[in-house]
Amino acid sequence: MNEALEALGWDSTWEAGFAPHAAAGLEPARVLIEFNHLYGSMTGEGECRLEHAGRIRHRAMARSELAAVGDWVAVRRSPGSRTGTIEAVLPRRSRFSRKVAGELTEEQVVAANLDVVFLVMGLDGDYNLRRLERYLLMAYESGATPVVLLSKADLCDDLDVQVAEVHDVAPGCPVHAVSIIDGRGLADVAAYLPAGKTGALLGSSGAGKSSIINALLGESRLRTAEVRESDSRGRHTTRHRQLIALPGRGLLIDTPGMRELQLWAVGDAAHDTFDDITQLASGCHFTDCRHRAEPKCAVVAAVADGRLPAARLDSFRALQVESEALNARRDDRAQIDERRRNRVQHKALKSFYKVRGR
Repeated sequence: MNEALEALGWDSTWEAGFAPHAAAGLEPARVLIEFNHLYGSMTGEGECRLEHAGRIRHRAMARSELAAVGDWVAVRRSPGSRTGTIEAVLPRRSRFSRKVAGELTEEQVVAANLDVVFLVMGLDGDYNLRRLERYLLMAYESGATPVVLLSKADLCDDLDVQVAEVHDVAPGCPVHAVSIIDGRGLADVAAYLPAGKTGALLGSSGAGKSSIINALLGESRLRTAEVRESDSRGRHTTRHRQLIALPGRGLLIDTPGMRELQLWAVGDAAHDTFDDITQLASGCHFTDCRHRAEPKCAVVAAVADGRLPAARLDSFRALQVESEALNARRDDRAQIDERRRNRVQHKALKSFYKVRGR
């Protein structure tokens, strides 16, 4: 097996799945960075600049079917060149997705084929438990293991209290306080990334994602900037998602800060994110209780007697409503896509029989 590919996370399972592409004369590559539909990648022979083959772009029903950072792709390289075309995207093992910003109902794959998702939240004005719940929900849905990193721990005077608060909203999820000033927590982060494993750092602008990667690299490779004192918000110093190899370890995907994080898929992830509410709900009188005005609701009762914070239930209800509205829009979009797919197939068949009839 190619050592350069192994360092990027390639293994025997990927190789077995790639066999049909290898038989067609294609080679594997991992997407490192994307620039407006041009992709920087790494093959077993070195760096290669890629773009999708025309038929791939034509057949794609949604942007999520095209390559994203972290994807493994089947490549046909141009002879004597470091360029090539993406002929196929290998099925993803995991992916962190969100709904694209704005009114369009479409999935944006933020990062693919992750083993661990680091949710970075600064212990300054960036600290927001309700936003963290949203990140957790999407991290559990991704299929990767979520880990919470509380950055800028050196600025916090009541660290134990805030770590305990995070444990309350992220039950069962590892939580680490991190500081690039005194180095605390960096060894914990590195331990999740042995050779061949891939992680992604996700969080708002100014949370310290790029600074953490620089600290792990031992050099200031990624650009960083000071946050505003008024609200601890940072400028978007990271413009593109990119996959970075850590010396002697695995890989990390740095992502731009997300000021808008709309849900895409929830599924069973809500049970992991709101495990405390799920356990209380087993005591509700009705199995389909929505924990609102239903009689004998164990969750509402837990809020009334102080066992569950009211803000926690409010957050659960808000995300529940958002998820239901999104699912309705996705159903509408699926019907539109199906009609489009049928039109394309009908047109192709019509052309086929027209050619045969000549």
